[in-house]
Amino acid sequence: MQHTATAVRLHAVSAGYAGTPVLHEVTATIPRGQVTAVVGPNGSGKSTLLGILAGILEPLSGAVHTTVPGRPALVVQHTAVPTTLPLTVRETVAMGRWSVRGPWRRLTRADRDLVAGCMDRVGVTDLAARRLDTLSGGQRQRALLAQALAQESRLLLLDEPASGLDSDAQETISRCLTELAADGVTVVQATHDPEEARRADHCLALRDGRLILERPGATTTAT
Repeated sequence: MQHTATAVRLHAVSAGYAGTPVLHEVTATIPRGQVTAVVGPNGSGKSTLLGILAGILEPLSGAVHTTVPGRPALVVQHTAVPTTLPLTVRETVAMGRWSVRGPWRRLTRADRDLVAGCMDRVGVTDLAARRLDTLSGGQRQRALLAQALAQESRLLLLDEPASGLDSDAQETISRCLTELAADGVTVVQATHDPEEARRADHCLALRDGRLILERPGATTTAT
């Protein structure tokens, strides 16, 4: 049996907000170069776990060990981004290079080629000149995914990326995540979709802030 390297290991991690725990002593591993689904009902701690993995939330206790170089890339739900921002799809995706270039430096030709490649990968090239406020939810979500890809991170975190999207948009995102994992990117996505969880290589199931199940090829529902 082939051994799968570990990308992230959490040991007895508790985390929350204003000193109030949401996650309670979570111990789990996330395999490198695979898709891990984090499932559980609303309030179970999925987003908090992603915040810990992204480094934007510090554990109240416990430890997080990662072997993935560089910064993680976090893809929020499209509903979390104001549609009134006067940004085009191309500008939105180009912002992914800020983590490398800084927000005030001009992009190089290589950067622009990378941005174009990321848009093509998620199927938004024909929308490059469109403003975010003219797009459907699925189109905005794909633009946000392309922005994350432009960061060239080896750890990609997604907070329910297919929530509320039509089947075509869901399939596009799911296929892209599978391809990224095949390229060696470690993908972690919070999801309510049991079918998406079944397709994942690995699954963490949360309930009331506690890990109740961890296994590969999970068939656990997210309810």
